[in-house]
Amino acid sequence: MTDATTTQLKRVLKPIHLWAIAVGLVISGEYFGWNYGWSVSGTIGFLIATVIITVMYVTFIFSYTELTTAIPHAGGAFAYAYRAMGPFGGLIAGYATLIDFLFATPAIAAALGSYLHFLYPSMPIIPSALFFNVLFIGINVSGMKESAVFSVVITILAVAELLLFMGVVGPHFKMSNYINHPMPFGWGGVFAALPFAVWFYLAIEGVAMVAEEVKEPKKNIPLGYISGLVTLIFLTFGVMILTGGITDWHRLSNVLDPLPESIAIALGKANGLTKIFASIGLFGLIASFHGTILASSRQVYAMARSGYLPRFLSKLNQRFQTPYWALIAGGVISMVALYFDNTAENIVILSAMGAVFMYMMSMISLFILRKKEPDLERPFASPFYPVFPAVALIISAVSLFAIIYYHFMVSLVFFAFLIVATIVFVAIGKHKVQLVEDNMIAPVV
Repeated sequence: MTDATTTQLKRVLKPIHLWAIAVGLVISGEYFGWNYGWSVSGTIGFLIATVIITVMYVTFIFSYTELTTAIPHAGGAFAYAYRAMGPFGGLIAGYATLIDFLFATPAIAAALGSYLHFLYPSMPIIPSALFFNVLFIGINVSGMKESAVFSVVITILAVAELLLFMGVVGPHFKMSNYINHPMPFGWGGVFAALPFAVWFYLAIEGVAMVAEEVKEPKKNIPLGYISGLVTLIFLTFGVMILTGGITDWHRLSNVLDPLPESIAIALGKANGLTKIFASIGLFGLIASFHGTILASSRQVYAMARSGYLPRFLSKLNQRFQTPYWALIAGGVISMVALYFDNTAENIVILSAMGAVFMYMMSMISLFILRKKEPDLERPFASPFYPVFPAVALIISAVSLFAIIYYHFMVSLVFFAFLIVATIVFVAIGKHKVQLVEDNMIAPVV
């Protein structure tokens, strides 16, 4: 393998690839993680929380797409906040985005290990998760076009599997199960459930990380975002509601593999379809795992290219033009996170915190850029401005407060590392450096 100092990524992605990346990044959220929300809110309480978060994502994506098409940069929110608020804005948004994607990866890896353990109890969860880390780093190093084709195939299989799941468990749905203790913690439970509802859609914003690799980004990025969001909304409510009516929801509120457990309850664990579903259930998790590794590596690459992280992390492989050091660095962080939290619940919360913090920074950047650069070309303008970005900003802020209130220690870790990063940033004088690269200051055409 030969290093290359070039920083030019290849434009190979089309709308179908963006749909696959958007859905693939998120679709594991339908497989696990969200069910922890039942334990703090009940089924109806969580349904209300999910409706609120769905409104947040609809308004956010329609607003975020304005930024992505106007400034199609691999850094995503990092680039938008830098342009709007300068070095400190870029640092904070970039840090939040790193937390979002780097910690989504080990959470999904843990679920992959859990699914394998469901199928083959002799296979330990964490070693399996570590194996997937190494395997998919290799796949992502092999090239963007090859990686994108893999995303399309695996995402189509994952969507098909969730449709199969709804078809299998639908006849076994009982409303009496679903409305049993529907809101045991009242409206406070709805508030507490917001971070878990975020898991249904978390990482869809990762499409922005591959903006520099999209053909005709101004036309194709909106198509990818909107088609992906519509797909995810349908799957989210179908899976959540049907799963809640299979049995007493308490049985499924604290497991890493709620869907195969649901089918096992409906059909029996010995049923062949149960085993088949758990086997192909890996598709959804693999789709998201692959996507989050892709997105997190592009974020590391973009920040390293701009000097916010060690420069060697921006090196591209000469043959495949992929940021292999960024991929390896993300893999190491994923393995360390799995070592410290093999249940993944705290990792899910940390990732969600990074996400909603980044959403806030993005919407603030949108408002600032509307005033600061009114003549900036905006191929896709946020509809119902300023209502949509304001709604996204308010719900994101409420979700962030919910995380801090109910998960104080995790929040402390998040902000402690942000403070350390800021101190280092100032100590080495990066706050005084004005980035002048074309791919940061000017929109990429």
